[in-house]
Amino acid sequence: MASELILAPSRAARLKSLPGRVRALRLPWIPLIIMIILLICAVFSELLSPHNPREIDILDARVAPFEGWTYPLGTDVLGRDMLSRLIFGARTAVVISLVALGAGGIVGTFLGLIAGYKGGWIDVIVMRLADAALGFPTILVAMLIVVLFGGGIWNIILAVMITVWARFARMIRGDVLSIKGLDFITFARVAGLPAWVIIGRHIFPNTINTLMVITSLLVGQVILLEAALSFLGLGLPVGDPAWGIMVSEGRIVIVKVWWLSLFPGLAITIVVLALNFFGDWLRDRLDPKLSRI
Repeated sequence: MASELILAPSRAARLKSLPGRVRALRLPWIPLIIMIILLICAVFSELLSPHNPREIDILDARVAPFEGWTYPLGTDVLGRDMLSRLIFGARTAVVISLVALGAGGIVGTFLGLIAGYKGGWIDVIVMRLADAALGFPTILVAMLIVVLFGGGIWNIILAVMITVWARFARMIRGDVLSIKGLDFITFARVAGLPAWVIIGRHIFPNTINTLMVITSLLVGQVILLEAALSFLGLGLPVGDPAWGIMVSEGRIVIVKVWWLSLFPGLAITIVVLALNFFGDWLRDRLDPKLSRI
């Protein structure tokens, strides 16, 4: 008994220290490292790229990977450096994901807050629109939007935003329905606070955890969607450094020039898996229902 009394404070002190807290979080280090590398490549792509990703050099076309330091990952059929195109492709993926998810998250969160709090016909209209958006395959909706409005980065962002807002709206509405019946919301109503104050000051802060989890789980899907659109020729213009375009360009000569599709395909797979694993970890940490299991 005495030994337990002696060891208990030491363990508590260890957990309060920074290394102890980090260990207690059980961080997914491999997904975190991959995400950090992705962000570094996106932010510092100009500095990290050894060559211009759009520069064509027919004399150095189809250089195999690992044959020298000039082109460590080889070149494509037009002599463009594969490593530089992969790095710039990371920037394309990050920009489209952040902007599209940001816009879709703002729209979906706003509609979810209003629908959940007000209820009635507003809730019916928003939820029916969300059901319609979720009722069609995501890739089909995105393809339709890109076909109607054309390619380009902003039209891809619009397509992704339209396909993801409903997920935010439905999840946030569910949170609002469970929060608005609590005592502190009832007290706020009795005190005469306007609806926008109750939503902004008391309800929205309690949905932050859900927003973080949804966003982390959707980033990988958005990157995969952008790559699929680019692969089908409905995304960015041909020749731009995007992972989906690189996979599409390499499929024609995949037998002889195998690295053209392999490296961007691996980049997509590794990044999407890392983001999904991180999203699962974040959900387990922030979801109180799962933490009690």
